Amino acid sequence: MIKIATYIFAILLLFGCKNDKASTSEITNTSEKSLKSEENFGIVIHGGAGTILKENMSDSLEAAYKAKLKEAISVGHEILKNGGTSLEAVTHTINVLEDSPLFNAGKGAVFTHEERNELDASIMDGATLNAGAVAGVKRIKNPIDLARDVMQKSEHVMLYGEGAEEFARRLGYKMMDTSYFYTRDRYESLKRVLRKEQSKNEKSISFEDSFIKDSKFGTVGCAALDKHGNLAAGTSTGGMTNKRWNRIGDAPIIGAGTYANNATAAVSSTGWGEFFIRSVVAYDISALMEYKGMTLQDAAREVIQKKVPALGGDGGIVAIDKDGNVAMEFNTAGMYRASMNSEGELVVGIYKEDE
Repeated sequence: MIKIATYIFAILLLFGCKNDKASTSEITNTSEKSLKSEENFGIVIHGGAGTILKENMSDSLEAAYKAKLKEAISVGHEILKNGGTSLEAVTHTINVLEDSPLFNAGKGAVFTHEERNELDASIMDGATLNAGAVAGVKRIKNPIDLARDVMQKSEHVMLYGEGAEEFARRLGYKMMDTSYFYTRDRYESLKRVLRKEQSKNEKSISFEDSFIKDSKFGTVGCAALDKHGNLAAGTSTGGMTNKRWNRIGDAPIIGAGTYANNATAAVSSTGWGEFFIRSVVAYDISALMEYKGMTLQDAAREVIQKKVPALGGDGGIVAIDKDGNVAMEFNTAGMYRASMNSEGELVVGIYKEDE
């Protein structure tokens, strides 16, 4: 009897040791996964797409674009590296691009037919699916900031024009003099478009003349994944050169110009807005991932290289998925773009051949 009891005790002891090892192994694996998650983050940006050809770009201007892209993405990367949120990274990265006259957002915004600057922006939180947007504002230095405040400090998603600016005043925003947004290059671009319009049939000019076609392009955007596993995306723009009747493009439209969902990816669009709205580009990429199990790269390629061109539109996107994979997909000659991963590896591109 004593022998039997000793035998049973030995078996129980053996299984206990195995369970302890299994528990220890599980804890170790959980810790490794947690550590891996904390180390995994990334950021990607764009500064607009279009007929961007190397032969039309001076060395000094090319260097200026690359330097500003590097500066902007480094700001967001530093925030993520230090444990900041994807929303903070997206906002502050876009601020740098909005403050630069090189891009069609904020300071460098294009002019409307009436020689005004009308600004649009949107932002989305992938963790909550909350979103905010503003459209048609004329005196807001950094529209992406106001879009974020609409998301976080109001019950609405999109505010427009005077109403959006009244909301900004109540939050203590400084109203900029409209002269702040003037840049000579953008104003001269409007004049060139107007001259070309006078000499061409209004119905066909958008398709026949690359200069006028490109007047429909130009936004800045950012998508980021933070160490907490949360995604966010934002987009800011001055819209279309020579736009009329308070036209609004895709940039402030959630699902078209901006979309973020922790289950899939964060996406920011740039291109011919009317087609990106009709294609619901940013959401469509997420939906292909969620419902068809496609990778980010395959989903982006499907939408940008097939669906949008099938309607007659063009442009591009930048995106990052929940695992930190990045896509910078476009069907134009070029797209100002940059990405940076958790290892600090920086990729900057302008032309198609930079891929």
